[in-house]
Amino acid sequence: MVKQKDPIQYFYPYKSFSFVNRSAFKRFIELLVKKEGYQLDELRFIFCSDQELLKINKQYLQHHYFTDIITFPLSEKGAPLNGEMYISIDRIKQNAKTLKVSFCEELHRVMIHGVLHLCDYKDKSSQEIKKMREREDHYLRLYFRR
Repeated sequence: MVKQKDPIQYFYPYKSFSFVNRSAFKRFIELLVKKEGYQLDELRFIFCSDQELLKINKQYLQHHYFTDIITFPLSEKGAPLNGEMYISIDRIKQNAKTLKVSFCEELHRVMIHGVLHLCDYKDKSSQEIKKMREREDHYLRLYFRR
């Protein structure tokens, strides 16, 4: 019997962090992708530090600033979703404090945000940002309501 690959995977280069409720969130992300009209191939969430994410931001995007997430789509348009999301745990902690929300809520918002990028949501214009925030809020409510 051949074991199927797990379509959603978590990696922890940030050693002092472990994502809890992984299985429940995986099922939720599978549902989100389906509700957005996409099929899922493979998603990887990589939890790292500010410094590691800054290095990636500079190398691949030529941006010289800290960010909470960088999403790399790895699938062709119309193909099942495949992507990598690099998430700064340091930035999530700082943003949660600044926004006066829990670390857990901010982490889930950022992870949902990354998946929404893979579902073709953008966040460059004010209109795009508004739509992205609405979808993030919608899915956060759904996830925490369960």
